[in-house]
Amino acid sequence: MNFAGKVVLITGASSGIGAATAIKFAKSGALLALNGRNLENLQAVAKDCSSVGEKPHLVPGDISKVVDVECVWQKTLQKYNRLDVLVNNAGIIETGSIENTSLEQYDRVMNTNLRAIYHLTMLTVPELIKSKGNIVNVSSVNGIRSFPGVLAYNISKMGVDQFTRCIALELAAKGVRANCVNPGVTVTNLHKRGGMDEETYKKFLEHSRTTHALGRPGTADEVANAITFLASDLATFTTGISLAVDGGRHAMCPR
Repeated sequence: MNFAGKVVLITGASSGIGAATAIKFAKSGALLALNGRNLENLQAVAKDCSSVGEKPHLVPGDISKVVDVECVWQKTLQKYNRLDVLVNNAGIIETGSIENTSLEQYDRVMNTNLRAIYHLTMLTVPELIKSKGNIVNVSSVNGIRSFPGVLAYNISKMGVDQFTRCIALELAAKGVRANCVNPGVTVTNLHKRGGMDEETYKKFLEHSRTTHALGRPGTADEVANAITFLASDLATFTTGISLAVDGGRHAMCPR
């Protein structure tokens, strides 16, 4: 798990899985470019990274916007002049079924969860080919299994899984690997930002004891461990996989 001298760009690094992943890479010697919408939170994560490794380069921006994606990439390239690992982590969730969703909701979720990944990966691939680098996308157990009430989110994460497999095949001959992780319920601020109040979220986490085979929700650190593994030289013969980091939820069936 040695990333000394390797340049790693992480989106959505200002909290949750992205922040935990940034710290994990920093501990392993990586040179980091960290993206997020909340600059104050991003600076706090950068401080944590600096305490265990190199000081990160901050590239704030809203990756649902084309101009911001291009800016994030240009600032990363200007700073390091290379890229070894791209972690497409930024994502949002919104509740909505086919009966009460809207095209506006669909666009919001897809623009952040899928279109931005498509765009940033497209921009970074030339440098990843030069470095024989790799890509790790953050999907969800919702990309593997179907759940009611978060329709646009489910579709976006299924798209991330398919995108990952396709680019893995397209880039394999050029020495670039692409994989994704599929977390189950993970203790972050994602669901609260998606509209859950404190009491609902508390009940949601409690319910996770029965929806996950291991009897609990996951932690951001556990997902970060999987991301850094897939990005490392310990996984050099692994590409095109969707790695469930979900306490067995993907394997469960209603009884």
